[in-house]
Amino acid sequence: MQQPLVLLLLFFIGSAKYAVASRADAGAATYIVYLNPALKPSPYATHLHWHHAHLDALSLDPARHLLYSYTTAAPSAFAARLLPSHVAALTTHPAVASVHEDVLLPLHTTRSPSFLHLPPYSAPDADAGGPDVIIGVLDTGVWPESPSFGDAGQGPVPARWRGSCETNATDFPSSMCNRKLIGARAFFRGYSSGAGDGSRVGADLMSPRDHDGHGTHTASTAAGAVVAGASLLGYAPGTARGMAPGARVAAYKVCWRQGCFSSDILAGMEKAIDDGVDVLSLSLGGGAFPLSRDPIAVGALAATRRGIVVSCSAGNSGPSPSSLVNTAPWVITVGAGTLDRSFPAYAQLANGETHAGMSLYSGDGLGDGKIPLVYNKGIRAGSNSSKLCMEGTLNAAEVKGKVVLCDRGGNSRVEKGQIVKLAGGVGMVLANTAQSGEEVVADSHLLPAVAVGAKSGDAIRRYVESDANPEVALTFAGTALDVRPAPVVAAFSSRGPNRVVPQLLKPDVIGPGVNILAGWTGSIGPTGLAADERRSEFNILSGTSMSCPHISGLAAFVKAAHPDWSPSAIKSALMTTAYTTDNTGSPLLDAATNTTATPWAFGAGHVDPVSALSPGLVYDASVDDYVAFLCTVGVAPRQIQAITAEGPNVTCTRKLSSPGDLNYPSFSVVFDRRSSRSTVKYRRDLTNVGSAGDTYTVKVTGPSDISVRVKPARLEFRRAGDKLRYTVTFRSANARGPMDPAAFGWLTWSSGEHDVRSPISYTWGM
Repeated sequence: MQQPLVLLLLFFIGSAKYAVASRADAGAATYIVYLNPALKPSPYATHLHWHHAHLDALSLDPARHLLYSYTTAAPSAFAARLLPSHVAALTTHPAVASVHEDVLLPLHTTRSPSFLHLPPYSAPDADAGGPDVIIGVLDTGVWPESPSFGDAGQGPVPARWRGSCETNATDFPSSMCNRKLIGARAFFRGYSSGAGDGSRVGADLMSPRDHDGHGTHTASTAAGAVVAGASLLGYAPGTARGMAPGARVAAYKVCWRQGCFSSDILAGMEKAIDDGVDVLSLSLGGGAFPLSRDPIAVGALAATRRGIVVSCSAGNSGPSPSSLVNTAPWVITVGAGTLDRSFPAYAQLANGETHAGMSLYSGDGLGDGKIPLVYNKGIRAGSNSSKLCMEGTLNAAEVKGKVVLCDRGGNSRVEKGQIVKLAGGVGMVLANTAQSGEEVVADSHLLPAVAVGAKSGDAIRRYVESDANPEVALTFAGTALDVRPAPVVAAFSSRGPNRVVPQLLKPDVIGPGVNILAGWTGSIGPTGLAADERRSEFNILSGTSMSCPHISGLAAFVKAAHPDWSPSAIKSALMTTAYTTDNTGSPLLDAATNTTATPWAFGAGHVDPVSALSPGLVYDASVDDYVAFLCTVGVAPRQIQAITAEGPNVTCTRKLSSPGDLNYPSFSVVFDRRSSRSTVKYRRDLTNVGSAGDTYTVKVTGPSDISVRVKPARLEFRRAGDKLRYTVTFRSANARGPMDPAAFGWLTWSSGEHDVRSPISYTWGM
């Protein structure tokens, strides 16, 4: 049956060739022709041959007219210069699915690159040499077939790279690595032992293949290749790319869905350091461990010694205070903010109220009519568990054919939708409670569902409980851009103050971490539920797990421009150039309270990567400085020797006057509550990475009852690379206690061209 298809092709298109053969190319345009790959005739060995045949039949020379032949971005498609008559002939052929004129589109992507004002990416000449940055990602592994790890345009793997695709798994042969994904390893011994069955070392454990999706998402966020036509089942359409699309990726699988064992994490970090990565990205962590017992802090310090930038997520335990993890001063601690993109959906009540929410539901809707709405219809009278739509709590007879109102909390958001669907419900309204506030996270539910904030949730609850026949219609509006205000600090983003070392302000910065589109595993659907049979090359997730690889990629972006900068210099550049106003010109808001956010939520602010390329000045620090810091916070010399490889000569003879005296780009001032006039004095060194002859003057803002004196108030740098020191003395005029609210301010050095900004937090007797 396939040979007649070839003849049919020649018949349909051959009839047109005589009509157009003698015409000039005047009036031609570029078109993309999408073919049905299932109809490719067997005589054509490849899709490229098939594409050539189409043009040959039109009397068009493929060498002149064929621009691209696609077999990955699309299963079988080609772009060519065609006349309108060619297009008319092609559209009548049964193997041609569609023909579209090529159009110029702006980068929408995961939205992050344009939101961050990153320049358009152009692949460098593969033979040009120059900086070549490698990002190591410790996570749940990688899905190597993802288009985000395609290596088109990548030059040879750097000769300094010492890693490899080392796997004994049949599902991940070493040939799956390429010039983009240059390394993949799995570390499973801690997991296997911790799971209670040391002998259970199957192929899934030994393989770096990502069956969870989290690792693929983070790796592609950091350094994914440019992929046109990306979306999650139609949501967030555009061109996907990582923050550093020219960087290489090395994946170290140290986590499974159940979690990550510290022994595996440390083993992965050791291998990454030995392999020669330039940046380490860890979207994991937990517990406020002392620095000497924190495996991530220990491994990160070793990485810093080798000149490796380490970026870690702050955690998703916000808005609770002091919920931060990964607070070592030698790592970049990353919180999360929103993009200027949303996925609006609406719950229209029969009483005339319409409540705006969010959704990523992509299936058939419920139509225009209203459907009965029910709440707290459980199988057990008097139990509130049905309000949360917990497993086994809904009365199928009461919810069948209806939309169910579910309270957020208790189980995962997507699991609630599955439970409603299994009980016979046709839709869901997921309502925040006071605990989750107004922050709404979009999910790709298995049934029509709209998530709403706490105020709308309360209104809908009142309606259901007071109306004899409550009804609702759910509508979905796709993807909205240019949302205002943005960014907003995510409610879930973990907060300061830093309880491990109160004199160190954390987080350091925030980056995009809400509703982020990035690569996904082919092993599970976008919800991660076993019942989700959908598959997508991309998914939309939220968390500081998503903001961390943004900063990892941006650190690579800065390092590529300044390969000689230290990890602390790169962190300083990202911090001192960060911004604290949203796209309306107002101070950044906190989604948890809808009030102005503070440095305990956003650190130095939201990253501005282009400005970070030219910060003017940097606060640099060495491993010796970090050893002195450890001595100052009370880590014993023998412990320092064990975690820093300093040898037997660590005596802690050098200590800082205070942990806050570390040369850091921010200030955390802890006053003594016992004194009515408490004074704190810090020293800082600034290195000129700008022009020779630059002069900076200082400005300090903050509460009126705290005096701040900077000496000197003017810094003149004669040459690039010069270092100058200043001291800053903070004096509190009033006695306060630990229960009094914190205060905040800013210290800024300005040259006219550069503003080097540092946040200040003030507390009393923490």
